[in-house]
Amino acid sequence: MNSLLTKALAQVARPASLALLFLVGAALPSAAQEASKEQLTVALTSPNKPGTLEVGLVNGFIHVTGYNGKTVVIDASTRATTSRRSQPVETSGMKRLSAGNNLNLTVEEKNNNVDISTESHARPVDLTIKVPQNFSLKISTVNNGNITVENVSGELEVTNVNGSITLKDVSGSAVASTVNGNLVANFNRVTTGAPMAFSTLNGKVDVTFPSNVKTALKMKTDRGEIYSDFDVAVEKTSPKVSRTNDNGMTRISTDDWTYGKVNGGGAEVMMKTFNGSIYLRKAK
Repeated sequence: MNSLLTKALAQVARPASLALLFLVGAALPSAAQEASKEQLTVALTSPNKPGTLEVGLVNGFIHVTGYNGKTVVIDASTRATTSRRSQPVETSGMKRLSAGNNLNLTVEEKNNNVDISTESHARPVDLTIKVPQNFSLKISTVNNGNITVENVSGELEVTNVNGSITLKDVSGSAVASTVNGNLVANFNRVTTGAPMAFSTLNGKVDVTFPSNVKTALKMKTDRGEIYSDFDVAVEKTSPKVSRTNDNGMTRISTDDWTYGKVNGGGAEVMMKTFNGSIYLRKAK
């Protein structure tokens, strides 16, 4: 019995504290499998109230779209593999009619908080999810996929490692970071007074805000330029110099950020990349 099935059985044995528990495709993985797909519709405890979605993948993409419905709809799929083990002796002369399904997807819902987990370390699991528009997100992936969020209003916490992040027609606030990939965000509205941060190591940071946004900017790129069509009041400050002593040697480093204000200033928005340019755009 694999670890996921053991975990699921343990959760079922608990008191009924969870409003909803799904377990899909809990079969042991085989060496080579065809692509598999599952769809789940998750009812919310309070359909007319805001909710939260949490999901963390090791391999796979995440695409979340806000819609006018009152349920969370999850389309999950694995990718076909081509490598196969040598046919075991006991199956000599026989044809394989089916392969195990290792989608291994678990979804829990409690008080409008939807938590998705899966054994995506074994093979990529791609998630396409529809949520009510007024939904906050805490989503992440590591390999083999980009993250896209569209038409959602809430607090967005989005993390990737080897892939891009795209936030399209979103509202609220966001903290988004990746390592290898572009970060592009387009906001219809922003939450007044909510700080935000956008960072990548290798890629551009490209953020579009409404023309009336009030923010204090903190921006830095090591190998790129900073551009904006806002009227940014850039602060003329000298780089901050720090000195540390280590075994009699003094290390000197500079903290060379660009600071500025838009429309008189407001909550801080940090934008940072190492190898790429920064674009701060005014919505047309």
